[in-house]
Amino acid sequence: MTKMTLSEELTWRGFINQTTFKDIKELDKEKRTFYWGCDPSSDSLQIGNLAGAMMARVFISHGYKPVLLVGGATGMIGDPKDNEERQLKTLDEVARNKAAVAKQYKTIFDGLEFTLVDNYDWFKNIGYLDFLRDVGKQFSMTQLLDREFVQTRIGEGAAGISYAEFSYSLIQGYDFLHLFREHGVTLQIGGSDQWGNMISGVPLIRKLENADAHVCTLPLVINKATGRKFGKSEEGTIWLDANQTSSFMFYQFWLNVDDAGVGDYIKIYTLITPEEFDTLMQEFRSNPSDRSAQKYLAYEVTKLVHGEESAQSAKNVTATLFGDISVSELSKEDLDVLAQEIPTTTSNDLLGCLVATEVASSNGEARRLIEQGAISINGQKITANQEVNKPSLIKKGKNTFILTI
Repeated sequence: MTKMTLSEELTWRGFINQTTFKDIKELDKEKRTFYWGCDPSSDSLQIGNLAGAMMARVFISHGYKPVLLVGGATGMIGDPKDNEERQLKTLDEVARNKAAVAKQYKTIFDGLEFTLVDNYDWFKNIGYLDFLRDVGKQFSMTQLLDREFVQTRIGEGAAGISYAEFSYSLIQGYDFLHLFREHGVTLQIGGSDQWGNMISGVPLIRKLENADAHVCTLPLVINKATGRKFGKSEEGTIWLDANQTSSFMFYQFWLNVDDAGVGDYIKIYTLITPEEFDTLMQEFRSNPSDRSAQKYLAYEVTKLVHGEESAQSAKNVTATLFGDISVSELSKEDLDVLAQEIPTTTSNDLLGCLVATEVASSNGEARRLIEQGAISINGQKITANQEVNKPSLIKKGKNTFILTI
């Protein structure tokens, strides 16, 4: 097996969108120090951010040195959106979010060496006039006004843009300059929606340091089934924090991705090799209903974000819900996970279980459901009321579950 070059692997995984390199193969010539980062706009990253982190891991696997940035300063202003001004976070919110994001960096990049920085540390001592003289003077208003996000915000009928958000790209440009000076960073990576901000540092480094610096962006990941930005479900954003999206629901999100996109998602969100990928997809195509590709994706991404124990638990609980293993085989920890995700009851008889969990509105409705064969206990159809052992999994139809404890 011949190992791919960095440019080959980035291309194979679909990580290249725009770049300042004339030829992407220039990435193969020397091992650079690069940076990637996120603003603490929330107290958790989401799976859109995770795509950028996985791109960073590919660079690291090819010998590049990473600097991971938490945008404490930029987070106080907010990355400009296409359609409206962001609401400012309080200083306490920014501080809490910074700590949470830094903790998630350490999980995603566990076992890898990296330098963690916060841009507030160098901006807190820069005076406004100094910034205008040293940085603002280097930028042409014509170029800034031509940025796509600015044009979107100042067009006819648009929301307009504040001076604070207009200045965001200058702040990010100075980040690149500072990291070049302090850490030898010559490459910035990030999402394609950040291109306008990311390229600000390239001419700044060239003018002030007479050196070359570059940018690489990855495309936004799109859900092929819906055409929407990937990571949005009917319930909302898929977060990396288990308190916002439980490890079980996180696993379910990946398990339920569409067949058309699963191959792309595996390349982006796991570290699978091309040989392993070809074997997996051949198995998947021969029996799509088994969803082997989705199962692989769900397990690997959940393991990366929440740890192997949580991934195995989510796998076990899912297998129980769909009849592959008995509820009696679950560990106490797995039962606790299941109890957090579906209705539970301590009732002793089937009628009581159905009514207590509001699966049936009355004993009469519960009896009708039982007599119609709509109810099963641990995979067995039930046609009369009976005592229910504990633990047991009661099921109505295909997707309504009750756990007796």
